[in-house]
Amino acid sequence: MTEAATQSPISVEPSFEPLQGMRSLRVLARLLDYPTQELQDACGELIEILNAERRLGAALKSSLMVWCQRLQDGDLLELQAEYVAMFDKGRATSLLLFEHVHGESRDRGQAMVDLMAEYSAAGFELDARELPDHLPVFLEYLSLCDEAEIGRWLGEIRHILALLTARLEERGADHALVPLSLLALVGAEGDVEEHRLQVKKEVPDNTPEALDAVWEEEAVRFSASSDEDCALQSAEGRRLAERKHTVQSQPVRIMPATNSHPANR
Repeated sequence: MTEAATQSPISVEPSFEPLQGMRSLRVLARLLDYPTQELQDACGELIEILNAERRLGAALKSSLMVWCQRLQDGDLLELQAEYVAMFDKGRATSLLLFEHVHGESRDRGQAMVDLMAEYSAAGFELDARELPDHLPVFLEYLSLCDEAEIGRWLGEIRHILALLTARLEERGADHALVPLSLLALVGAEGDVEEHRLQVKKEVPDNTPEALDAVWEEEAVRFSASSDEDCALQSAEGRRLAERKHTVQSQPVRIMPATNSHPANR
């Protein structure tokens, strides 16, 4: 099998070879990319890699593979329009991880500096096309880590993944399968349930009216007396910020592989 299927459109240059890396994480990263002809052409290989992943349940793998087939068969312009509507309008479904925790506060910048330091220490370099907390970039990094490190990082962001899953599911997006799969890797799919009722009550932030309101609120954000004022402008932002500061990190392990399929390495 060639490496074309999991090749990133983002320039990343690891200085080491993965010992226990998970190719399926690269597949999940690609499924969150802006749709291109190259992605459509690679869908057959993506399906093969997913089918060989022994850490995901049969139902979830089947859903991912069906989605790959839809991507392969779909009209590219329509797929691209759907992607823009899902991820480029509003912040609720942002693929920038720290957007969901820090919003526009100064803490977000420091968090990205810290994440870049983690990347550099591991010999993982990227160009300036994407921010370090962009989920596909983050998954590229994790794909080169061993299982203990993957489990640690997924455990750190599981609350973000659960919220993102719930929001994408509410909008009927196949993309919800990616954060759900990441939660499944650490046995945390049940985390999504606690967010579903809250998400149903959220006012959509991707409507023309909501987008206009964001522009009007910029003056309020920039006149805030402190970073904390910015971070606490929404109830959800406050809840996530409080949780980040009060909940201690716990070790999380990757789910063991089953014996029903051949190894994917």
